[in-house]
Amino acid sequence: MRLFDHHIHMSARTTDDYQAMAEAGIVAVIEPSSRLGQPRIHVGSFEDHFLSLVGWERFRARRFGIHHFCTLGLNPREANDPELSSGVLEKLLPIYLEKDGVVGVGEIGLDEQTPAEVDALETQLDLAVIHGLPVLIHTPRRDKVRGTRRILEIIRAHGFDEERVLIDHNVEETLPIVLNESRCWAGHTIRPSAGLDEVRMTALVKRFGAERITVNSSADWGVSDPLKVPKSARAMLDGGIAEDEVRRIVWDNPVAFFAQSERLDSASLESRPLVEPGELDGAVPAAVR
Repeated sequence: MRLFDHHIHMSARTTDDYQAMAEAGIVAVIEPSSRLGQPRIHVGSFEDHFLSLVGWERFRARRFGIHHFCTLGLNPREANDPELSSGVLEKLLPIYLEKDGVVGVGEIGLDEQTPAEVDALETQLDLAVIHGLPVLIHTPRRDKVRGTRRILEIIRAHGFDEERVLIDHNVEETLPIVLNESRCWAGHTIRPSAGLDEVRMTALVKRFGAERITVNSSADWGVSDPLKVPKSARAMLDGGIAEDEVRRIVWDNPVAFFAQSERLDSASLESRPLVEPGELDGAVPAAVR
């Protein structure tokens, strides 16, 4: 079964992770632009990060037989510094959202749910319309239900097409809101700090089905596991969920959602990307020979 991790921060992971992911069946990833962990102090550090996502990281993934795409945006946890925020929103994103391999705006949304975060979210919804891209939404770590409802209010007030919105980091309390009260897609991060593990995700699929549902690892520099998508697929199969439903969640749905960018061709994902020996430094891993 081919697997797609649509939210993973590979810039923070090792080449061993890429090798293990390829061997576990991951064929494609999407890397949203992310925080450093500590606050950035220069707009230029965002540009360096964006450049790495549209350039070097795509080549690094390809070396291991994995298609790499990205989404670019100002994370809500970095939206509360006015100088940095304006530099990213006004100067950088209008340029970099046009780059090859960028299949969405994200991750954007709310975290502390401040007025500055709301302003940044609204501006980036406008940018998504201008550039014809879907959006990947971050829901708050705390007060998640109120934050999810507030995000939906903002999306509707803006007139943004809900079918081009993937609301991520859902848990049991927010999934019914997203699925039943909107036309948005519902992402789930399988990571203890995000509130879900494979067993709980399997229970959610049994309850709600596979329509508009995705899973991801959101693995980064913190305690996280880049193999959570294959582990979730195995847990769902072992839990009695039909193979075609599991395939829909770990492949068909993320492909269908991000294909709305018109920069992700599903036919090109039928096989792993190939590299020529010597194209990059070091030997070509066995997974792609």
